[in-house]
Amino acid sequence: MKARVTVTLKSGILDPQGKAIEGALKSLGVDGVASVRQGKVFDIELSGSDKAKAEAALKDAADRLLANTVIENYRVELLG
Repeated sequence: MKARVTVTLKSGILDPQGKAIEGALKSLGVDGVASVRQGKVFDIELSGSDKAKAEAALKDAADRLLANTVIENYRVELLG
């Protein structure tokens, strides 16, 4: 089973890397960029077929390792 965990900064948390990317895009002439927020994506392959168990394990992994839940949100998606 494949899954994706997407980690993003909570709103209100400053994102200096996103600001740097925004400035770089504008300097490259990319029009219409209002703002950029960066994040992380983890594509994970799991053995087994129990979706509820997989989702619970991934949420535990995100809470304990993949995300800093003080300043980041995460979303778990089971892809199949």
